[in-house]
Amino acid sequence: MRVAKNDRAQAASTLFRLLGAGVVAGLIVALIALPAVGSAGLTARDAANNFEDMDSQLKTTPPSEKTVMYDGNGKQVATFFDKYRESVRLDQVAPIMRQAMIDIEDSRFYEHGALDLKGTIRAMASNVESEQTQGGSTLTQQYVKNLLVDSAKSEEEYREVTAPTVGRKLRELRYALDIEQRLTKDQILEGYMNVAYFSAGAYGVQAAAKRYFSIPASKLELGQAALLAGITQNPTAFDPIRNPKDARKRRDVVLYRMAQLGHISKAQADTEAAKPIQLNRTDPVGGCETSKAPYFCEYVKYDMLNILSDGKYWQLKPKQQQNVVNKLNRGGYTIRTTLDMDDQRAVDRALRGTVPPGGNRVGAEAMVEPGTGKIRAIGLSKRYGPGKGRTTINLPADSAHGGGSGVSAGSTFKVFTLAAAIDQGIPVSTTINSPQTTTVSGFQPCRYTGMFDGKKVKNAMVGGGPWTLSNAGDSEKGNFDLKTGTWHSVNTFYAVLEKRVGVCNAVKMAEKFGMKQATGDPLMPIASQVLGVNDIDMVHLAAAYAGFAARGKYCAPLSVTEVVDPEGKKLKLPKQDCHQALDQDVADKVNSILQGVLTKGTAAGRGIGRPAAGKTGTCEEFTCAVFAGFTPNLAAATAYWDFRGPWQYKVYGVYGADIPGGMWQQSMRSALAGKPAPGFQTPTRDFGDTTKVPQVKGLTVAAATARLRGADLKVQVASGSVDSDQPKGTVVSTSPDAGSSVPPGTTVILYVSGGKKRGAPPSGD
Repeated sequence: MRVAKNDRAQAASTLFRLLGAGVVAGLIVALIALPAVGSAGLTARDAANNFEDMDSQLKTTPPSEKTVMYDGNGKQVATFFDKYRESVRLDQVAPIMRQAMIDIEDSRFYEHGALDLKGTIRAMASNVESEQTQGGSTLTQQYVKNLLVDSAKSEEEYREVTAPTVGRKLRELRYALDIEQRLTKDQILEGYMNVAYFSAGAYGVQAAAKRYFSIPASKLELGQAALLAGITQNPTAFDPIRNPKDARKRRDVVLYRMAQLGHISKAQADTEAAKPIQLNRTDPVGGCETSKAPYFCEYVKYDMLNILSDGKYWQLKPKQQQNVVNKLNRGGYTIRTTLDMDDQRAVDRALRGTVPPGGNRVGAEAMVEPGTGKIRAIGLSKRYGPGKGRTTINLPADSAHGGGSGVSAGSTFKVFTLAAAIDQGIPVSTTINSPQTTTVSGFQPCRYTGMFDGKKVKNAMVGGGPWTLSNAGDSEKGNFDLKTGTWHSVNTFYAVLEKRVGVCNAVKMAEKFGMKQATGDPLMPIASQVLGVNDIDMVHLAAAYAGFAARGKYCAPLSVTEVVDPEGKKLKLPKQDCHQALDQDVADKVNSILQGVLTKGTAAGRGIGRPAAGKTGTCEEFTCAVFAGFTPNLAAATAYWDFRGPWQYKVYGVYGADIPGGMWQQSMRSALAGKPAPGFQTPTRDFGDTTKVPQVKGLTVAAATARLRGADLKVQVASGSVDSDQPKGTVVSTSPDAGSSVPPGTTVILYVSGGKKRGAPPSGD
């Protein structure tokens, strides 16, 4: 032992001669803190000689802060962090907590500068006399060390700022000297208390108070403050959760140190020391797994990663991507989003009440606000997270937002060919003979750049030629016009209509409404695209239908409305794409036709008690089923499939109006309950839309009225009665006559039999 003391004294003497008075204490600190390198005279001497040449300005980023996400009403829905920290001002920390920290870490903090020569010598003397070492670092030096550790971006940087070398200690001292000149003591103490690690994932005193006691730092009492103040010397050893016995001993050390310094009485220390540690834990939770809207949260997360990388996140290398993720987790951003939790709950109830969450089949849905593109909800029947029966794939979204490769759009894609046809001036009354199966020849190819048949092609001509197809089980065969062909979702009708419109034009119309493959590739311009063979996601499908609801104004899906950094500065957000994709009158006409799908077509019975429109989609060979629908103030798209692989595991017998239509109906009714129920705009232009007056002769007035109204016609009963041999009260004839082609909304006059024949009817039948 005596030899060791002599070696230390000799080394100290050598260093005193080498250094000026300004750095002697720093070297002693190095020796005290690092006794194993105390004999390394050359290392210490070299470091000392370079002391004055060291960079004095501490260049670190601000301490990492958790990022918080809020819904559209300002309620917190998620946090992102890798270090749980919530910085507070010094006046937001209980005075007893501030005192406890100073007393145990640096009792002369307010009396010395960056160096505490008196404290250092005392610590050195103690180390010489005992086997244990005392730290001689000032609180300012500890603050510097914590800042350097917090700023380390890699394992290599971390090892460098924690290396047990004299050079590292001198560098910290150099920075501490500068900080003492630039900051007040209160600012240094505030910074230290916000950056220090208190174990159990809690960084900073506010996080520690919430972590262990579920209270803010301002509410800490003596025993709690002493416990927290004792942790920072060795967070692992004094973790009160894992090592409560050692943590209690350390707490008592703090209490009696406070009593020794006269800041509390001996009796107070005795009272608190007699108490066991009592925790009221709040475990820190972060990321989307703990959010009440996890799939929406995932969508926002990827939007944020793009915002923080200037839209280049997916072009970055993995290491660069991780840096962006770290920026999100540590940047302390406040994220304002478009989420409506009422809509989200409506979606979750509908999906999980329809599709068992633990099964392989899934229900997915997204809700979007027309006219703004604001995403109001994103849901999946499966619970989010790792483990059996759950998933971390954002299946309602595209791959750029954590989703998969999407699912077929089914016949929901027919709306774009319908819109293109009306926009081109093809009369709504255009009738096409549509058999159960047909072959349509003469499709023209289109230029395409993207993945096609498993290969990347650029500016290639794809598609074209003949196409053989059949109607789905939920449609019919016969003669149809644009209305009835849409209402009954007749595939063979739409194949011929698409040829007249042009595949390229139909695809361009879909692209105007933001449609692309879920993988990010452009839509494949092949004839079968009208039946939805391009795999898409529910968010973009809902946004497209929201464009029709907004009378042709398409707005790209929007999840983030504002991002503010810890200094209160707003980040620049990407400009949202909002444009008039379709003439208002044309969109109005499309909407009027789609309303019939819910009253007369494949989705009859799926109404929601207010004006609504939509389109069913049954995917090829029952690989999935889809429904997209809207009111003037909300749009939603739903899908149902087996997430293990729709082609390997099919959903036989399920059509778009079935499970997807049911989920849409339930969620929309709930989301819109108590909200205004506006109607759709009536088209003001003539789109060649005619209807034939149905035959109603011989029917009662009530039955005839129902049939005529079903044909979009109005009804008026002529005054008086007609002498006829028909039963009294039945329709004798109409004006216009049965079979006449008239515009929708035309008033048809009914002539009713009086039961006595006195002459011929006034008009034909």
